[in-house]
This record gives sequence, C-alpha cells and structure tokens, in this order.
Amino acid sequence: MGSTRLYCKGRVLGHKRAKRNTRPNTSLIQIEGVSSKEEAQFYLGKRVAFVYKAQREIQGSKIRVIWGRVTRPHGSSGVVKSKFRHNLPPRAFGAAVRVMLYPSRI
Repeated sequence: MGSTRLYCKGRVLGHKRAKRNTRPNTSLIQIEGVSSKEEAQFYLGKRVAFVYKAQREIQGSKIRVIWGRVTRPHGSSGVVKSKFRHNLPPRAFGAAVRVMLYPSRI
C-alpha cells in the first residue's frame, strides 16, 4: 500500500505586516492549489505544522514542530492568516508547512 499524505502543502510568505512594521503574532501562508477566498474557506480552523530540524536531540529526535491554526483569509487570492503557539522565526519565511485536514467541519 502506498503512503497517503494526510496534509496539504503550504508555504510561509512572512508575517502579517504594514508598510514599515511587522506583526509577528500572525503569519501568512499560501496553501498549494488554493487560489481564491472561497477555496480558502475550507481550510479555516485547520491545524498547521511547521516542521524543522535542530542541532540538539530531544527525546531521541532532532525534528521539532511549531503548531498553529488557520484563522482567516488574507486578500482574495487564497492566502490565509494563521497563528502559531510560538511566533514563527524569520528563517521560516519561504519554508514549507503542513496544513492538516483536521479538525474537519464536514
């Protein structure tokens, strides 16, 4: 049996921001295959995982995760805003995130 992905791929675009100041408590995410505000509605409330590797092992693993949640759409091109338990570091900009397909509202 082949492996089945239980998440959609997404990309971190950066923090929510104005012209001069950034708001690091909210991150902007582009979800693969989502190109309108209507399509983005499905992902509201879904959980987001930023998975990364670190130098030091914790409980036998160098892989760590920052969890977040999709909160609302951003603009009309399918980008969404999301809040993470810890603000994403700037090195996450352009990095891949996993948009989980739960909690389900269907």
